Parts: sequence; C-alpha cells; structure tokens
Amino acid sequence: MIRPQARVGILFLCSLVLLSGLLLRSFWLQGIQGPAFASEAAYQQEDTVPVPGMRGTFFDRNGRELAGSEPGVSVFATPYQMREPAAQADALSGALEADRDSVYEAITAPGGFSYVERKVDLARAEKVEKLGYEGIGQHPDTIRTRPQGALAAQVIGAVSPEGEGLTGLEQSQDEVLRGTDGEMRMIEDATDEPISFETVREARDGRPIRLTLDAAIQAEAERILGELGEANDPENASIVVMDARDSEVLAMANWPPVDLDHLEEAEADQLLNIGTSYTYEPGSTFKAFTVAAALEEGAVAPTSTFTLAPTFTLYDRTVEEAHARGTVTLSVADILAQSSNVGAITIGMELGGRNLSRWIDRFGFGRPTGVEFPGEEQGIVPPYRDWSGTTIANLPIGQGLSVTPIQMVAAYGALANGGVLREPRLVDSVDGMPVPRDRGRKVLSEPVAAEVRQMLAGVLADGGTASEVEIPGYTAAGKTGTAQIAEDGGYSETRYVASFMGMAPVDDPAIVVSVMVNEPKYGHSGGAVAAPAFGELASFALPYLGVPTG
Repeated sequence: MIRPQARVGILFLCSLVLLSGLLLRSFWLQGIQGPAFASEAAYQQEDTVPVPGMRGTFFDRNGRELAGSEPGVSVFATPYQMREPAAQADALSGALEADRDSVYEAITAPGGFSYVERKVDLARAEKVEKLGYEGIGQHPDTIRTRPQGALAAQVIGAVSPEGEGLTGLEQSQDEVLRGTDGEMRMIEDATDEPISFETVREARDGRPIRLTLDAAIQAEAERILGELGEANDPENASIVVMDARDSEVLAMANWPPVDLDHLEEAEADQLLNIGTSYTYEPGSTFKAFTVAAALEEGAVAPTSTFTLAPTFTLYDRTVEEAHARGTVTLSVADILAQSSNVGAITIGMELGGRNLSRWIDRFGFGRPTGVEFPGEEQGIVPPYRDWSGTTIANLPIGQGLSVTPIQMVAAYGALANGGVLREPRLVDSVDGMPVPRDRGRKVLSEPVAAEVRQMLAGVLADGGTASEVEIPGYTAAGKTGTAQIAEDGGYSETRYVASFMGMAPVDDPAIVVSVMVNEPKYGHSGGAVAAPAFGELASFALPYLGVPTG
C-alpha cells in the first residue's frame, strides 16, 4: 500500500512532466514553427488586390469628354471547375450580355485559366457574382469610355485589352495617358469575407489631354461626310476643318467609320486617319499655289490676260480642258474660276520650272506638316533635278505629285491668314500645360494672299466651278479639284479623286476646310461631289463660332 506522501510525490512528478511537455510544445510551436504558422495564417487570411490606374482623359477644346476611363472587371474561368458548362454558359452569357458560344468556348477551354470577357462594367459584374459559380472569378480592370460615342474615332484611336494605345493619339500619347497600377492588401475572416484593407502602393491615373477639336463641329463634319459616303460609296473620304486664325484643327472626319469597341470587325484601312495618312494627286485645287507663286514672283499680274488654245501640247504631252471649248482669252482670275488646265500650265510656264519647284517646297509640300499625329505621311514631290521635259505641264495643274489633306489645309491656311505657313495644331494642352504654339514662317505677302482669295471667290460666283454653293450671310472662296487617278503609266478615265478646298469669309477667313472623296461611284467632279459638303459645313461652323455675317 502506497503511503499518502508517496502518492503526492508521484502526482507532483506527473504534473511536472506534463507541464514540461506543454512548455516544450509551446516553445516548439511558437519559437520553431511559429513563423511558418504565421505565414500560413497570413496566406489564408490576406490577399493582395491590384488597383488599376485609370487611363488619362481626352477632352475637346471646350472641355467635353471624348474618351475617359471607369472601373470595371475582367471575368475569368478555371474551366476544370465548371461542373455543368452548358447550363452555366447560358446563365453567364445572359449576365454578361455576351455571345453564348464564345462564353461556352471560354469555360470549356483546355488549361487552368481563360478569360470569359474582359472590360466588364460593374453592373454586369455584379450579375455574374450573384451566380456564385465555382470556377468563375473576377479581377479589377478599367474600361475605356467614349461619352460622345464614335466621335473622332480614328483621331483618338484604339486601346488594347491590356490598356496599351494601339492607334491614333492613344498610341502617340500613350506615355502621358497610361496610369500606374497600385496594390492593396485585403484581410479576410474565417468565412473569406473582407474585414479590412491596407494600401500597399497608391495607383496613379494617367494625365488628361485637351485637344483643339470641337465636338460640335466634329459631329457635324462626320454627319455630312456620312451622308456623302452613303450617297457616293467612295473608297475613302475625309473632311478637315482648321481655324484659319491660329491653325487649330477643329475637326478631322473620316469615311468609312469604325467601331473601336469591336476592333475584330474592323478593316485595317478603317483605322486610318485619312486627313494625315492618305496621299492623293490634288488636281485643280493645286492651281491656287501656281497662281500665288506667279503673282509673288511678278511673272503675272492680277490683270494679266492670256489667249488660250483648246489644248496645250508639250513634246509628247497634250493637256485638254475638262470641257471642250474653242480659243478664248481669260484673265488670271478667270483661269482659277473656270479651272482652266491650259491657263494654269501657261502661268506655270511664265513662272518657270525652277521657281515653281522652289514654291512647291516653300508651301510645305513633300514633308510632314508637324501636326501632332503619329504616322503622318509627307506626300511625294519630284525634286527639280528629276524633272522631265513635260513636268512643267503636270505640276501646275496638280498632277505628278501627291499631297495629304492636312498639307492642303496648312497651305490654304497661308492664303487665308495673310501669308504665314504654320503647323496645324491638334493637341492644346497636356495635364493643364499648354503645348507651345508654332509661330510659323512668312511664305507669301499679304497683298498677294488677299488677291488670290478674291480670285478664289470667283469659283463660287456665277460661271465658277462651284457656283451652286451658298453660305447664307457669308462670302466664301475655294477651289474644286477633279483629279484622274494615275494608273499603268497614265491616267484613268473612270477613277477620280473629287475634292474641294474652301475658306470663309473671304476678307478675313475664320475657317479653312478640305473635303476629299476618293473614287466616288456616283459622280466624280469636285464641284458636284465635294463642294456642297463645304457649303453645308461652313453654314453650320461660321455662326457656331460667332463669326459676324456680312
């Protein structure tokens, strides 16, 4: 029989052993395995969430938002976790308002991850979340928004699903516009519900850009060009509107249109900004520069007259008028108003080839204008050393060289503003800081610029090639162009570029407008196809800009 004192000793010894075991266990758990357990607990209870930086906003000159960003999500799938893909595809496509077959393909794709739909707005994301499907997840994203719809789509450009600028100003201004993603740590409870958030790294939004475009004038230009495109079915077409007083581009409209939200359906040429990226032979719209150069050089005077045969022949090159006529005597102004090919070549001969080549360069042809747009084409102008004997019978009438609409707008801008050639401006400010203005360079005297404008006013007067164009309350000047398209070493008899260059009012122009229609199917002359679009647009833009009548 064990005595009481012994039982107490045994009990004490057992307690001591148990206590020592607990202490050792505690030391092992906290001291040795503690960091690992803490890390595992943090892994189970903490999650790092990306916080996307918003892409910068495009505004028009008046502060209207043209393109912005808003929060959204991208919905993804872990396909092997989808238990009933057919039924789940039905529900998901309904919540996402997406194509059912595309959704089914995504949630049954091989591998452990696939995107179901990217750039999903928060309202649709909530509907997906309520479905509660295992294997469907979301991560934060941003959505490019266009409050004005497809307005100026080719100018502003497209953005990739990863938020990278692909075309247009989105591409060239990508470093300015692109935001920097941040990071947030989320603490969850045992039921995976978030209980607290901690910012690890702040997200930074991209910087805003204000353009010189005017949303109202842009919309009107696109409406008019859309009607013109539907009526004439051209290969492409463009309207460019520039403020003649400061060379700010007010509108750049393109045909055919493009839907930037469905890039997969767009043809490559639909993404082009025709105003800066398409080259064409200007035809008779170029005659204004032939006349301006000859006046400035003193080769002709405003009162000069010429007796002109029905055709002009130089070596193996014979040039005819657009409409058959007999021998006539025309003044310099009549030559412009009636768009006489023979007359323009005669003036070019008076000026001389070397001088004409120098003036073509002086007006900025054959090089980019410097407008803030990526991939601007420079056109093609033969250097004087490469001229043939018949070049002088081509260039004065706008054949044998190629230009862009923005080059023509810039050069006509010099006629409109008293002789100063400036870079057209498209970007007004970046993050509130004004973009420096180009002061330009004097290329023409004010009297000669005014004389040419008065001559161009005759184009819209009785007997001119655009006599049917009227702008109520305002005077206007301009020039039609009907250029045959070069092919097979000659010129097509069926394919044309119809164009019109216009400005208004005549004495102190506020706007310069280019209308270029490439290969219209139902009509081909600049007077019939392009000039009416100028009249309609100027009738809207001039009162809208507050330009006085009279």
